[in-house]
Amino acid sequence: MKIYLGSDHMGFHLKEKVFAYLVKHGYEVEDVGDKTLDPSDDFPEFAQAAALQVIGSDDKDPRSILLCGGGQGMAMAANRFHGIRASVIWDAFEAKMTRNDNDSNVLCLPARILENDDNAWEGIIETWLNTPFAAAVRFKRRNAQIDEL
Repeated sequence: MKIYLGSDHMGFHLKEKVFAYLVKHGYEVEDVGDKTLDPSDDFPEFAQAAALQVIGSDDKDPRSILLCGGGQGMAMAANRFHGIRASVIWDAFEAKMTRNDNDSNVLCLPARILENDDNAWEGIIETWLNTPFAAAVRFKRRNAQIDEL
């Protein structure tokens, strides 16, 4: 599984911690930006960069983790791309459910909430990365309906 990691200035410090964590735990990760802290950057460009990487990847199960202040902006921008199912997640239970039911391929984290709670974001990430899609008929049907919008 290849993971594309991106953030704006509000998520930058947490992105750096997440990047180090993923590498340390043997995940294949690529930072799609921002590469330096820039207080004037805008989240849509990083959401786009990550979404395009996920969509165009040859990897069997490409994923992205995006970080901004509240997670919502990244999710809104990423979800504009066909084939992207971005979810704003704040706890491990929701991380499990968005993978199990929705086959989420983009995890959006709210840095304002999670930046100072390593146990919380580590638990969210591990749960999200390791929960398989249940592939129930109703879940597949709903994802197909989303893709038709």
